[in-house]
Amino acid sequence: MTKSRTLREQEGRAGLLLISPTLLITLVVVVLPLLWAIMLAFQDVRLINIRRAGLFGNYTLENFTYVLEEPGFWSALANTLIYTIAGTALSIAIGLVAALALREKFKGRTIVRASILIPYVAPVVAVAFLWEVMLNPQYGIVNTWLSEPIAFLSQARGTFLGVQVPVALLTVIAFEAWRYFPFAFLFILARLQAMPHELEEAATVDGATPTQRFRYVIMPQLWRIIALLSVLRFVFTFTKFDDVYLLTGGGAGTEVVSVRVYNFLTARDDIGASAAQAIVLAVVLVVFLVVYLRFFGKAEERTA
Repeated sequence: MTKSRTLREQEGRAGLLLISPTLLITLVVVVLPLLWAIMLAFQDVRLINIRRAGLFGNYTLENFTYVLEEPGFWSALANTLIYTIAGTALSIAIGLVAALALREKFKGRTIVRASILIPYVAPVVAVAFLWEVMLNPQYGIVNTWLSEPIAFLSQARGTFLGVQVPVALLTVIAFEAWRYFPFAFLFILARLQAMPHELEEAATVDGATPTQRFRYVIMPQLWRIIALLSVLRFVFTFTKFDDVYLLTGGGAGTEVVSVRVYNFLTARDDIGASAAQAIVLAVVLVVFLVVYLRFFGKAEERTA
């Protein structure tokens, strides 16, 4: 008994020793900056007086009141939600279609699969500049295909699902879907490759149509992967900054909260308000994750 307990203690100590570098890096890179941001969010801190900010500073809720009452915050939050939900849904839908189209063997399949990864692995600065050139209303190649030129990244507005929305916001959403659908493609394709072919063969023998096979055979095998992709892409897109900023700078109706945080930090030197907006963004994201995990956990329990 003593030897068994000693062995377990040695294994536990060895495990702690092995994960200690990861814990240390996480503490330095994630935990400490997060605690510092929370502390700044509750203090009146600007760039000029940041040296006086400390653990025992004057804590207040004025930054949050200022941020929530500042014109443009709620519209930026709405833009963030629209951009996140639409970008996530489109990227997963395109990834699903691409995975279904490229799962069967054909000549050159490897090259086609590899080329699909280009938008995801290419530098964001390069692809954003490429999109700006392609969508330019004067010399962009896209407008040469249209009867009338469209200023995709300007203040123009269009109709989407019966609602007037900025064309630039639709363009940014399209860029998000194009750039990140390979991420969904990889996950879904891996699951399709692991799925037993006997299931589809049996459904085909029973006379199921392609639509029925997709609905009743393929999708039940993919819903967990799609649920995982949804939460991952939602988290990544909700805090996305570089794509929007490189395309529009947050103008033309595309200001999201992450760009607004950057503008408060650089244009106004208001570190406290910037941190407060970042905390609000994090709280909204945490609420979404709690709701997702609650319902997804219940679905897992019912399946079990």
